[in-house]
Amino acid sequence: MMNVQGFDIRKIVYYSEETLLENGVSPAVPAVRATAAAVVANPWLGGRPTDDLNEEVVQLAPILARKLTDILTTALGGVDAIQAFGKAAIVGTGGEIEHGAALIHTPFFGNLVREYFDGESIICFADDRAEAGATLVVPLWHKNAAATRTHYQTITTRIGDAPRPGEIVVVLGASTGPRPHSRIGDRLTDPVVKAETLGELIS
Repeated sequence: MMNVQGFDIRKIVYYSEETLLENGVSPAVPAVRATAAAVVANPWLGGRPTDDLNEEVVQLAPILARKLTDILTTALGGVDAIQAFGKAAIVGTGGEIEHGAALIHTPFFGNLVREYFDGESIICFADDRAEAGATLVVPLWHKNAAATRTHYQTITTRIGDAPRPGEIVVVLGASTGPRPHSRIGDRLTDPVVKAETLGELIS
């Protein structure tokens, strides 16, 4: 158990995967997807749904942003290598969904993650409340061009013994490239598609 400025971090988990073959062919642009997750004691456990969460957010969220971005930056080859990002939180069954949201959806986490990764996009996200061992699919997209469809991808996170009822798992995901064999165009160059122009195709 690590105690950082009064907050207990029980575990740090790093996971990565690289697709070497997709449909029997190596991707033209190899990419590594990864997550870094921190298992932290829920600082609001036992509180009321009207409690102000800000004090703990200001103290804890920046610590998590720094720790998780450092892990991914080192593991994936530096800030310039990271092209896509996403974030997530799983709250243990003793807490509120809002407790997880508090740690990932404020500037004290998101803004710092963007700064540390040299990103500009809003960070896509997922959150849930679940028992230990639950899986959560973390969405990712391009850190500077959210409309770049090639980088729409996901990575699944799971920690066998977390979150316990009084814990929160905070996850940061990243990828060094696009989906394997991405070829469905880009949102910025798509044709204008409306129901009325498709006619018989959807009638």
